[in-house]
Amino acid sequence: MDLDHVRSEIEHMRLQVGRQRKEILQLQRAGIGTASAELLVQRMLIKIEGLCEKRDRLKKEQGGPTKGRVLCGRSW
Repeated sequence: MDLDHVRSEIEHMRLQVGRQRKEILQLQRAGIGTASAELLVQRMLIKIEGLCEKRDRLKKEQGGPTKGRVLCGRSW
């Protein structure tokens, strides 16, 4: 798995988590139980964390910065 693929997967998973959280709020407002949906979000967040670690490892192997750089490579 290359760095671009890992980044793409992280972004995709983050969007899915956002959608799931919105759905959970709708279910809660409707008085429907959300325990299984919340567990799914937790598993997704754990997977995202693992992908972020993998991304950082790949960046390190390629000699790129791993932290402290945002927006077009500027250091804030």
